[in-house]
Amino acid sequence: MFALVSLVVGALLVFWVIGVYNRLILARNHFKNAFSPVDAHLKQRYELIPNLVEVAKGYMKHERETLEAVIMARNLAVTAIDKASADPSKAKAVQQLAAAEVALIAALAKMYALSQSYPDLRANPHMVQLSEELSNTESKIVFSRQAYNDSVMQYNINIEQMPGSVIAKLFFFRAGALL
Repeated sequence: MFALVSLVVGALLVFWVIGVYNRLILARNHFKNAFSPVDAHLKQRYELIPNLVEVAKGYMKHERETLEAVIMARNLAVTAIDKASADPSKAKAVQQLAAAEVALIAALAKMYALSQSYPDLRANPHMVQLSEELSNTESKIVFSRQAYNDSVMQYNINIEQMPGSVIAKLFFFRAGALL
C-alpha cells in the first residue's frame, strides 16, 4: 500500500514539474515571438535613416558632425538589433540594443532640432515624406515594444513566483530584459 501511495505521489510530482516547465517554456517562447514586430519596425526605421541624412546633407552642410553622429548611432543600432534578433532571451544583447536605441534617438533629436534652422529643408517634399514615414514607424515601434515588454514581464513573473522559481532554477531559466 505504501509503495502504491509513493508511486502516485511520485507520478503527481513528475507531472507537476512537467506542467510548470512547459508553462515556463510557453512564456519564454511568447516573449521571444513578441520581439519579431519590434525587430521588423526597428529595421524599417534603420532603413529610413540613411535616406533622411542624405536629404539633410544637401541643406545642412555645416552640420556634418551631427549627420555623422546619426549614421554612427544607426550603425551601432543595426549591429545591436542583429545580436538581439539572434536570441531575444539573451538579456545582454537586448540591453545593448536598448542602449543603442537611446543613442540613436538622441542623435536623431539633435538632427531634427538643427533642421528647424533650415526652412528649405523642412519644406523639401522628400524630407517631409521621410519624416512622416519615420514618425509612423516610431508609433509602430512604441506599440510593438510595449507588447514585447509585457510578454517579458509576464515571463519574468513566472520565473520569480513560486512554484515556477524552483523549476526555473533547476532548468536554468534566465530573466528576460525589457526594451
